[in-house]
Amino acid sequence: MHLRQCLRSLNKAKIQKPLSSLVLTTHLRQRCLPHWTSYFVKYKDVTSDQWGLSHFNLEVDGENYHILRTGCWPYIKYHCTKRPHQDLSFDDSFFRVLKVINLGLPCLAYGLIASLLIRFQEDIKTPQGTVSIYFLYEEERGARH
Repeated sequence: MHLRQCLRSLNKAKIQKPLSSLVLTTHLRQRCLPHWTSYFVKYKDVTSDQWGLSHFNLEVDGENYHILRTGCWPYIKYHCTKRPHQDLSFDDSFFRVLKVINLGLPCLAYGLIASLLIRFQEDIKTPQGTVSIYFLYEEERGARH
């Protein structure tokens, strides 16, 4: 009986994790829709609903962002730039093929090295709870570059 209760608790905790897309849009809103931002979020803290996407458009409150996304265990890395909407399907496919050809090894190395280099953290408040995101260096709010 005890094992069954533990498994239910585990599944419940899994369900309650916020979507990575929610953390992304909430971060952009918390920063008042910045020109750009670049951060890491731990896989264990979110449900990755953008799995397989590498370069795509995301509209937030009427502003379009080009999102570069990669899994780099133990993180998901996001680089966001405010730019006009354009067809990114070729870029997305190209990056995906590149990751497969390289067996994901550069992404793994990037994540492990980032673990040593991350210096700043910011909390993102979502309806499912607070999620920490991480930065290699402190971003200047409102910076264009």
